[in-house]
Amino acid sequence: MFTLHCTKKLLDRMHPQIETPRNASTRLGNWYATALFWKPQMALIVNERTLLPVMLPLAPAATVAQRFPAALKTVLQAMDVPAEFIAAEIESMNDVIYAKTSNRSVVGVMNEFVFLADGYRDRNGLIDPLTVSLRLAQTPCGPLYKDAITPDNAVRELVIGYGVH
Repeated sequence: MFTLHCTKKLLDRMHPQIETPRNASTRLGNWYATALFWKPQMALIVNERTLLPVMLPLAPAATVAQRFPAALKTVLQAMDVPAEFIAAEIESMNDVIYAKTSNRSVVGVMNEFVFLADGYRDRNGLIDPLTVSLRLAQTPCGPLYKDAITPDNAVRELVIGYGVH
């Protein structure tokens, strides 16, 4: 179980039932999400703990949370995260709670990722969500400066912290 904190523009598109955020049962914790109204429209989901970004197609918006674990799995596999960590994470993402955004620091990083992703996408309308996600994961982020500096390093440190190599 995890909480997906959504921006107002994503909530307006999805119309989920808003609940009180809860502590996640996943190792990575809770996530923040927003909609990018490009052609094609995309969703950007950012981890609250590591700031790992994951992009996936927005349509259909009502199923973003259900499609998210598969997109996360693809990103983690591309980062060479151990399979046992990925499997445990995906298995614990069976339930989702929808909430409004509350962590302004994560929202600020997410907004910066939206700006950068716009520059990384192909101007011919082609967007490879995995490529953009991995490129964003290498972006230095202010909240991570004391330790990992970039989201991909933060994920690797978290994996090592759980004793998975």
